[in-house]
Amino acid sequence: MNIEGFLSTSDAAERLGVKVESVYTFARRLDGFPQPKKVGRTLLWPEAEIDAWRAQHPARKRRAADD
Repeated sequence: MNIEGFLSTSDAAERLGVKVESVYTFARRLDGFPQPKKVGRTLLWPEAEIDAWRAQHPARKRRAADD
């Protein structure tokens, strides 16, 4: 689905570098995380707000498996 200025859940997850399930969890549990807009049965995430949230919350570096 391509509605200008909004991302599908899978696109938002890809942009954030997380799993789709994590996007839903962030929306429920994290204060300040962008909330989706519902269009029919589809949740769309505001692209600019997702990008702004990511800029304020950089991705964590993963630890090596042998740590």
